[in-house]
Amino acid sequence: MSFIQLSQLTKAFKNAETPAVNQIDLKIEKGEIITLLGPSGCGKTTTLRMLAGFEQPTSGSIYIGDRVVYDDRTYIPPEKRGIGMVFQDYALFPHLTIEKNIMFGLNKWSTRAKKERAKEVLELVGLDGYGKRYPNELSGGQQQRVALARALAPRPHVVLMDEPFSNLDAGLRERMRYDVTTILRKADKTAIIVTHDQKDAFAVSDRVVVMNEGIIQQIASPREMYRCPKNCFVAQFVGKTNLLTGTLCSDMKHVDTYIGRVSLPEQSQFPVEDVRISIRPEGCRLAENGMYSGRVERVTYGGEYQEVEVRLGDQNVSSQPMVVYAPIEQEIEVGSVISFDITPELVALVEA
Repeated sequence: MSFIQLSQLTKAFKNAETPAVNQIDLKIEKGEIITLLGPSGCGKTTTLRMLAGFEQPTSGSIYIGDRVVYDDRTYIPPEKRGIGMVFQDYALFPHLTIEKNIMFGLNKWSTRAKKERAKEVLELVGLDGYGKRYPNELSGGQQQRVALARALAPRPHVVLMDEPFSNLDAGLRERMRYDVTTILRKADKTAIIVTHDQKDAFAVSDRVVVMNEGIIQQIASPREMYRCPKNCFVAQFVGKTNLLTGTLCSDMKHVDTYIGRVSLPEQSQFPVEDVRISIRPEGCRLAENGMYSGRVERVTYGGEYQEVEVRLGDQNVSSQPMVVYAPIEQEIEVGSVISFDITPELVALVEA
């Protein structure tokens, strides 16, 4: 049996037209780092709160380890579930030292054991010697580490983190993704993180769970999620993409679209004639005599690449232009004609 198991978990709030979380099933193995990813209102935070015990499900069951913490006959309160929680705003007590913030949840421990454990987790998060300081004396990244240290102090079964990187600037955010992952691996903890940011999810996760309107859309590794999105929602939410409709050819390996014939990475297993495909912008490689060509309508500089919007010859004026990523050093002007090839490995058949 999986370490954490959610079965048919549902939460319907009073007066809401649809459930916030709708009969989701999720299995998490011990030591995994999982991210719940999706837009605001998709049900990811409600799922986290039900797992923590802060929100009572309408129906379904929750197992942690070999113990049921919620079903139609059982409700284990939050403090008895063996869960460490890191809140979005860190929720540190400003009037307490860092050491006392970490010791706060160790109610049944002796004073000596509390101090020893606080020292241990501060060393784990790279803040050895910071115990006598106060939260306002620390940077945002250091405060986040303290919040994580406090969550780890009682030796929980699982750590839950709600939007842990949202309050950090871009440079610190990238650093903290690495630090948080490293700390969780060292502590050998199972973790579930909630975020709406694809880069956060991909950087820290073993697997990503994409949610929308209370329903799980796809569960996959970051690589698989990006290269093989299951449906149009996932393809568009997880990075940029070009969505095209077309007809699957008889060889089951090519799709005829308005931009021409596009190769799939492998033969389709589903003999459906009318299909939809996702083509990632970086899968469109500029080539002097490429198979596809069109006129440049817009160029946006993204620092690491140029985002080029291209209107192909027979493309309907009302439809979205193709988005192609071009090397930053290449001179591309609006109005010019460019050619490109499409890498099959970044093409995927998707559901509507």
